[in-house]
Amino acid sequence: MMADTLIDEPEVAQPAAEGPQEAIARCVATVMRSRRATRAFAAQPLRREVVEAILQDAAFAPSGANIQPWRVHVLSGAVKNALTDLLVAASRAGTAPAPQHFPEPLPDTYRARLMDFGARYYASLGIDRNDTPARTRQTERNYAFFGAPVGLIFSIDRRLKPHSWIDLGLFAQNVMLAAKARGIDTCPQVAFAQFHAPIAAHLHMSADEVTAFGMSMGYGDPEAEVNRAAMPRERVQDFARFSGFAG
Repeated sequence: MMADTLIDEPEVAQPAAEGPQEAIARCVATVMRSRRATRAFAAQPLRREVVEAILQDAAFAPSGANIQPWRVHVLSGAVKNALTDLLVAASRAGTAPAPQHFPEPLPDTYRARLMDFGARYYASLGIDRNDTPARTRQTERNYAFFGAPVGLIFSIDRRLKPHSWIDLGLFAQNVMLAAKARGIDTCPQVAFAQFHAPIAAHLHMSADEVTAFGMSMGYGDPEAEVNRAAMPRERVQDFARFSGFAG
C-alpha cells in the first residue's frame, strides 16, 4: 500500500465564517467526497420519476460540440432480473470475451493501486483472495447489480472517437453526483462491457451501439462492511503540477 502518498477519506474544510458561494462549494464538495462505489443495497424501491430527475440533471454534462453521445438503458423489475440471469449464465458458460479493462502488463504504479484495492475489497467481504469459488460468487453479484433496485447500462455509438467517450464519462459522473445529492447510492461497473453481445440482444440495441459499462443505483445498506471499506486517494501535490502561480 502506498500509505505515504495516499490519503483516506479527506475531510472538507470548515471555515469559521462563509458566504453563500463558500456554502455552495462546501455542499458540492461534501457530495463529491461522500460518493463511493456501493456494493450492497437495501431492499427499498426507487421510483422512476426520481431516476428521471437524476438523468435530467446529469444531461447538463459537457460534450464536444454538444453532440451528447450518451445513451442509457434503465432497468428494473423483471427486465433487470432477466438480464442478470442471462449474464450469469454467460459468465458460467465462459462464452464472453476475456475482460480487457487494463493493458498487460499494467504499469507498476497502477498495478500497486489495483492490488491495494483488491486487498481492501475482499477483506471487507471476508473473502480470502485465494478462495476462487467465493470470489466468483462475488463477481456474479455484479451482474445482479449488487441487489440494487435499478440497473443502468451506458452505451455509445461505436463509431465515435475517444473524446466522445470522455463525454460519456462526464455524464456518468454527473449521474452519480446527482444521485448522491438525493441520498441515493451508485456503483459504476465496467464488468458489463465484456458481455456486449447478450446485452445488446436483450436490450435490442442498434448495430452501431456498444456497451460501455453498467451502474447499480439504489439506497445503500449502511450496515454492509463492503460499503464502509476506505479507498484512498492521492494528494493533489502527487498528481498535479502547478506552473506560473505567484508565491
